[in-house]
Amino acid sequence: MAKMQNKMSEKYLLEALDRIARNSFGYAVLYVSISKLKPKNRHPEFVKIFARLFDSVVGSARGQFFILSNGDFVILARDITPQMVEDAVSKLRQGLSSDPILHSKENSEFAQVISFPEDFGAFYEYIEQRIESPEEEEVEEVVRKRPIEAGEIDEVIETLDEEDISDIVKRQSVLRILGAGKFKVLFQEFFVAIKDLSLNFDPNMDLVANRWLYMYLSQALDKRVLSAMPAAELTNWPEYISMNLNLSSVFSREFVDFAKNFLRGERKLIVEVKLMDVFNNLPLYFEAKDILHRGGNKLLLDEVDPAALKMLNVKRLEPDMLKIFYEPLLEYDRENEDFRKIIADIGRENVILAKCNDDKALKWGVHYGITAFQGPFMDNLEVAIIRAKCPNGKNCTTQECLKRRRLLLGSFRDECLRKDMLEDLL
Repeated sequence: MAKMQNKMSEKYLLEALDRIARNSFGYAVLYVSISKLKPKNRHPEFVKIFARLFDSVVGSARGQFFILSNGDFVILARDITPQMVEDAVSKLRQGLSSDPILHSKENSEFAQVISFPEDFGAFYEYIEQRIESPEEEEVEEVVRKRPIEAGEIDEVIETLDEEDISDIVKRQSVLRILGAGKFKVLFQEFFVAIKDLSLNFDPNMDLVANRWLYMYLSQALDKRVLSAMPAAELTNWPEYISMNLNLSSVFSREFVDFAKNFLRGERKLIVEVKLMDVFNNLPLYFEAKDILHRGGNKLLLDEVDPAALKMLNVKRLEPDMLKIFYEPLLEYDRENEDFRKIIADIGRENVILAKCNDDKALKWGVHYGITAFQGPFMDNLEVAIIRAKCPNGKNCTTQECLKRRRLLLGSFRDECLRKDMLEDLL
C-alpha cells in the first residue's frame, strides 16, 4: 500500500472534467462522503470494501471511479440513477449499522448526485480548491500496476512451462475448533501465491488485472501445480488436501495423472472452484462434481462473499463445502437470520470462514455456528501450538517456523531440526 501523494486523484478528475467540458450534457457525478463517516469506519481496509460496494454503480453507469485524498468517492458517468445510489448505500447501512450518517433521512448527506451541465462549474471549482488547499489526512490506496496484455500472455505461459515451480507452491491449514484451546487440521490448501509467481516476470506487470487473460493463465498454472505436487518433501500428509482449480482442469490429462499417481491410499482431494467459474458453465460444474465424487473427492465453492449468499441457491448447487471470505464490515452484522439459515442448509460443519486476520473474525464465525477457519490469525495459532510442543521451538522464531511449515521443499525448510513437528497436524 502506498499513500496518495499530491492529490493526484483530484488532478485526474479535473482532466476527465476537462475532456467533457464542451459537451457535459447528460453527465453526472455521484459524490460519496466517506470522510463524514466515524473515524473507526474509515479504516483503509473498510475503504477498500466500500469501493467494491460501488463497483455495481460504476459498471451499470459505465463510469469512472476516483478516490479523493480525503477518502471521498467520485463516480463520473452518464447513467447514474437514484436506485443505483440507494442500492449501494443500503449495502453500507447493513454493514455499518452504528454510523449515524448512513441513517439520516436524506441520502444526500452521505451520497449525492451532482447533475451536469447546470452544476458543472461549481463542481469543477470545488475540485480545483481541493487541489490548492492544504494537505488533509491522507488515505491509502493500492498502487496500480500495468495490466498484462494479450500479446504477453503466451510468453508468460511459455516461461511457466519451462520452470520448476515446486519451490513456490505453499500450503495453509484449515483448522477445526474442537473445544477451548483445542484444534485439529481439517485439511491443508496447496497453492501458488500470485505475488510469488510475479517475481519471475516484469514487476510492473499485473497478472490478474485482466480477468479473462488471468483465467487463461490460471488454467496453465493449474497443470503446473498438479505436476509439481509429487516433488513435495512431506511425510505426514493430511487425509484431505485442497487445491484451487478451474473446472476445466478436472478434465485435463494432468489431473488424471495426479489422481492416479498422487491420490492413493487414504489421501483425498478437495477441489476449490470460484463462483464465477461455476456460473459461467453450470453443466460443467455438475459433471466435475460427479467425477470428483466417483474418486471419493470433494468440491468446495471458494471466495464466497457473504452478501452474495442471498443470491446463491445452495440447495441447487449442493457443494460439498463452502468457503466464506470474512471482511471487517461483518463485525457489525451479527443478527442475520438469512445467513444463519444458509449455513444450516449446507451444514455448519461444511462451512469454512477464511481471511481471518484477528480474533474478531473467529468470534463472528463462532456466533453463526462455524467451526472451521483459515487465515493469518489461525496460522499464528497453529505455529504457537507446534512451537510449544517442539523440543527445538526456542531455536527459531515464530515467523521462521511459519515460513518453513508453509514450504513443501527447499534449503530453508531443511534447516528445521524437527520436521516431524513441522508437519504436525495438531
